[in-house]
Amino acid sequence: MAKIIVSACLMGCDCRYKGDNCKCEELLALAKEHTLIPVCPEQLGGLATPRNPAEICGDKVISNAGKDVTTEYTKGAQTALYIAKTAGADVAVLKANSPSCGKGIIYDGTFTGSKTAGDGVTARLFSESGIRVFTENEIDALPSFLGE
Repeated sequence: MAKIIVSACLMGCDCRYKGDNCKCEELLALAKEHTLIPVCPEQLGGLATPRNPAEICGDKVISNAGKDVTTEYTKGAQTALYIAKTAGADVAVLKANSPSCGKGIIYDGTFTGSKTAGDGVTARLFSESGIRVFTENEIDALPSFLGE
């Protein structure tokens, strides 16, 4: 039985920037055989829900209102990593495209819906710390990684 860190919005928690979720039934089905541990890095970093959307702009995370929220995103990522390490998790399923949780592709910082190559703050920290990151679009790859 693996311990898997999961973006809380994918588990149905209304914690996304606009106060909704993106519940993923395929992910929830993993709870039959594994322990799913929800985290919302943005909330862990002290941001409210709902909140202004934010995107990575260079080395900062900026909201669409022009506010620098890099500190909150960094704090949230560090807290999520602490939770992952404390729980003994070595894999995470995080929300695709997010400035926190996106892996491989994120929104490009123009708030136009355009995407670019890159990782969110939490996904990058997890990867650098040895936690394998997947998105909800890669759940089919998990069984082989988990040795099933």
